[in-house]
Amino acid sequence: MASPLQLYVHIPFCVHKCHYCDFNSHERETPDWSVYQLALITELKYWANSPEFANRKLNTIFIGGGTPSLAPPALIEAVINTARDCCGLDADAEITMEANPGTADAAHFQAYRQAGVNRLSIGVQSLDAAELRWLERIHGADEAMAAYRIARDAGFANINLDLMYGLPEQSLGNWLATLTTAISLAPEHLSCYQLTVEPHTKLAATHARKPYPLPDDDTALSMFWATREQLLETGYEAYEISNFSRPGLKCRHNDGYWLYHDYIGIGAGASGKWDHSGNQADGGITRYSNIRTPERYIASALTQGKSINAQESLTRNEAAAEACWLGLRRSHGINRQAFLQRFGFDGWASFQPQLETWQRAGKLIVDDDRLQLSASGIALADAISASVL
Repeated sequence: MASPLQLYVHIPFCVHKCHYCDFNSHERETPDWSVYQLALITELKYWANSPEFANRKLNTIFIGGGTPSLAPPALIEAVINTARDCCGLDADAEITMEANPGTADAAHFQAYRQAGVNRLSIGVQSLDAAELRWLERIHGADEAMAAYRIARDAGFANINLDLMYGLPEQSLGNWLATLTTAISLAPEHLSCYQLTVEPHTKLAATHARKPYPLPDDDTALSMFWATREQLLETGYEAYEISNFSRPGLKCRHNDGYWLYHDYIGIGAGASGKWDHSGNQADGGITRYSNIRTPERYIASALTQGKSINAQESLTRNEAAAEACWLGLRRSHGINRQAFLQRFGFDGWASFQPQLETWQRAGKLIVDDDRLQLSASGIALADAISASVL
């Protein structure tokens, strides 16, 4: 049986590309929104009618970037309406849109809500003025708080705040001050990520020349555990390594990635994936990624209906390893029966040689139902998950 289907929509435009950002984002003073909208709709119609995705209703939509809150509400509405018309939407479909506090606009937020967006993810990152300057964010702490209030006033009852820790010279106390203030706003969801110096970013180049005083491993680990402790004490559930929600309000779209669901990706630099579930002799997956430059993406989408830059297929065993790598990030881990039904073999039986050392060390729990990280294994999630690849 095919997995639930998701749609990712990429809006690549930004007022300013922050030096740490490795997402596909491009500074453009005056994007041609009407042409980009036409390209998105053209590509969505292509995939909706493709053999891989035809006649499959969408379960979630996620509009990311870049800075989606720069987009005209008419573009967001047109994409959602096209998705509904071409694919169909579950009655309770989760439709998330990312927003930058520096581009928050009350009229736009209200229009996004009326267009069908029912979950907002606000890229706060920090509530400390010096940290925000270092991050090169275009907003201040006051603007972040104002954006949250604007979102509530616009009718959003499901809001995520993105936060970042492990910044240069950041103490545990400074991080907890931001986290405590964010919790006091009572968002439904919080994503708390440690700063990573990603290759090919401006930050990586600067850091290579003159390293920033980033917190040492012990300090970063104390931030990780303090984050979990404070959020669990205040009623949030840790459903993934870095993601916390009120009960029943996890991000279904992102959880779908960790569950290895299929997804259509449209927009410059977006990616998509589908299972070869119709062929039991195969059992692998195919994924594609789009052309990253907005102008080249648009030209390809409008002339060919699609804008693929690269495509690859994985065998059943390769796909199973990837699904295991992703699934172990979830607090509930990997359902062994669902894994068996999808891949035709038991995950523990297949990956025991790679994972048994972790199990013996008490970092991995294996029972009849699932594979999951133990409480002490959570901080080692990257190493444990990577061992299956």
